[in-house]
Amino acid sequence: MSDTSATDPMAEAFEAERDRLRAIAHRMLGSHADAEDAVQETWLRLSRQDTAGIRNLAAWLTTVVGRISLDVLRSRQARPEAPYDDGLLPELVVTADDGPVPEDDAVLADSVGLALLVVLDSLGPDERLAFVLHDLFAVPFGEIGRILGKSTAAAKMLASRARRKVQGAERPAGTGRERREVVQAFLAAARDGDFEGLLRVLDPEVRLTVDTPSGPVVVLGATKVATGARLSASAAAQGRAVRVNGRPGYVSWSEDGAPLSLLAFTVADGRITNIRIVNDPAKLARLNLPAPV
Repeated sequence: MSDTSATDPMAEAFEAERDRLRAIAHRMLGSHADAEDAVQETWLRLSRQDTAGIRNLAAWLTTVVGRISLDVLRSRQARPEAPYDDGLLPELVVTADDGPVPEDDAVLADSVGLALLVVLDSLGPDERLAFVLHDLFAVPFGEIGRILGKSTAAAKMLASRARRKVQGAERPAGTGRERREVVQAFLAAARDGDFEGLLRVLDPEVRLTVDTPSGPVVVLGATKVATGARLSASAAAQGRAVRVNGRPGYVSWSEDGAPLSLLAFTVADGRITNIRIVNDPAKLARLNLPAPV
């Protein structure tokens, strides 16, 4: 990353905004590396700009980093076969889940920010930008609309729709014990090849994301997810329950002790709404997993 000059007033003004811009980009992109790239690109665009015409530098920088992040998200969506940056993976905190779950296990989450990133990943690019900028960084809807090329009313609608999705995904399904029981029911149904049992615990619009060596694979809908779970039931046969950022999870190993997969579940209203599976050996190797039982 290029250094900005401490003697340049515009560079000094940019440095004063850098942390905020990095935070915006990270919430947008879910990756520290991608966030740094977006911030650096913002600086490069500023350095090529006639700054005399910039009346509000903070707003200008927010617009630019927002548009850069939006372009990255749209590119990811248009090329689902392309690998996502895995910068989020080292931040997954996996702990053993051996004992009883406290009635209020919110304290088990390593970071609210990490949990939110998982939920934000399920939003469309426009929804994500509207929600992140307004709800997390208090950017006015007028500015958000200009970034998106939409009206203020449309920006409000996008943020409202994203907010409902976030609140729905984050809404607890009773106690931590109940959430774990839903996941155990899913794993048992997968082992038994019980298609109807899988459907009972899956939300109709469940989203499954599989991190593979060749990139992410996304499966949407209970029927497709249940079919895949039934076909890969052997993966649930050997392993142990874990918590992933405080949420129910499961790790499986091969007979020689090598990790095969990590599953992380989001449960709301007694059903699984989101499943993330990491089975890329290189990514698994970077995670601090508990030992096999």
